Amino acid sequence: MYKLVLCWRYLLTRYLALACVVSVMLGVATLIVVNAVMGGFANKLMTRIRGLQSDIIIEHRNYDGMENFARKVELVKQVLGDEVAAVSPVIETFALLRFKLQRYYDVIQRPVRVIGIDPTLKSEAGVFKSALQNPAHRDRPESVFEVSPELLRKHWQNYYNTPAPGGLAAAPMPQGMPIGVPGSSDGSAPPAPDLPPPDAPTPPPEEARVFAAVVGWGIATFRSPKAHLVDEEKDVSVLAPGDEITLMFVSSGVGSGDDYSVGVTRPMPAKFIVTDLFRCEMSEIDSNIIFIDIQDMQRLRGIPGRATSLQIRLTDGPHDTAALVERLRAHFPEGLYLVNTWMERQGMILSAIAIERAILNVLLFLIIAVAGFGILAIFSMIVIEKTRDIGILKSLGASSRGVMGIFLSYGLLLGLVGAGLGTALGVTITVYINELEWLIARTTGQEIFRRDIYYFDKIPTEIDALSIAAVNIGAVLIAVGSSVVPALRAALLQPVQALRSE
Repeated sequence: MYKLVLCWRYLLTRYLALACVVSVMLGVATLIVVNAVMGGFANKLMTRIRGLQSDIIIEHRNYDGMENFARKVELVKQVLGDEVAAVSPVIETFALLRFKLQRYYDVIQRPVRVIGIDPTLKSEAGVFKSALQNPAHRDRPESVFEVSPELLRKHWQNYYNTPAPGGLAAAPMPQGMPIGVPGSSDGSAPPAPDLPPPDAPTPPPEEARVFAAVVGWGIATFRSPKAHLVDEEKDVSVLAPGDEITLMFVSSGVGSGDDYSVGVTRPMPAKFIVTDLFRCEMSEIDSNIIFIDIQDMQRLRGIPGRATSLQIRLTDGPHDTAALVERLRAHFPEGLYLVNTWMERQGMILSAIAIERAILNVLLFLIIAVAGFGILAIFSMIVIEKTRDIGILKSLGASSRGVMGIFLSYGLLLGLVGAGLGTALGVTITVYINELEWLIARTTGQEIFRRDIYYFDKIPTEIDALSIAAVNIGAVLIAVGSSVVPALRAALLQPVQALRSE
């Protein structure tokens, strides 16, 4: 009992010990906050990447893709059986984007990644529909490439300054054929396409179809450099549903017919109406990606029945993904196909995050190590200062083990109090980190968390109980370990020599 009384008395009367408690507290709190933020970023990044690419990806090495992808889809389902939840064929290519800024009367041109998808299958295999901005398309992703009468009226009014003919605006226009003709090289507006009179009969679907596209949020908007965190309108729109864009592809030449000859490639411009915006809150993706219907992509590039990759989502539950990949590789020759998991494809990014997180943990643990050296110095001073008191305790019957236990218990108490206060402080900061960031931004006028880089509205965090426990155990061990040397010195003092000490 006397050990606990002495430890508590020293804790309350030794103000230098309080400095050690504060050091441990700040170190623990900093580690908890950093791990929570890093974990939040890593998990959000991995969730988005996995949602965009699915669990397993089969990619054809040829830029023109694999022939008869429907047979490949059936083969995947046959090989993997009940472990397959969905298979989404994808055609990915690069294109030159061109659109006119209505507000500034200028033309923007830039390279983009264009992905041809089946919206229903893509939604089943990933996060496509949840990233769409129109709630109606989230409920019915199969309609995302349908040009509604409202969008057609808006497009006609914006680009030709005349009301849309009643015949065209009377019914939704399915996708498939380009509208108008490519814009001229001098940037002038394209001529209006020939339209049937309002009383003309409804044309066949093949003749009435128009192209539709879903544009990435970072392409359609940009973050105003003068925008403040508290501003309601931080993003400036340059493209919206109903606007027109032009995409310049390169045909593959693998098709047949009068327009495509084997071995001949040519630029293929086509006009699209924007039907929705895609926002996955990853600036690198949102600012470079455009989705179109896979059938439109096949027609534009002249690769009917082809797909460049198959994205496979597995059913919920544990899977031996490595074994599944090996089974697929046995049916998809390595010379023609790449079969990888999404983690293997993004190995460099995930490894970089893991290394960065480990380095930060090591560096921040040095804060607690500094507190440990402080405990060592303070305990050494206490042993020198209390040498006579130690001699009295030993002469009254205290054992060497008991004296050593006093100092070890004191170090344990410092570690427990510091770790407990640090945990409370770290968890509180993590929970209210967005409110604190808003308050600092409001006070200083400077954003700590740049939304123009991440496009996140909030700082992502994830509180991991195991990580908090590991930090607390580490802090307590450092505190106790720092008190071992002074405790041994006190335990080895002889009562007579201690009583004669000045």
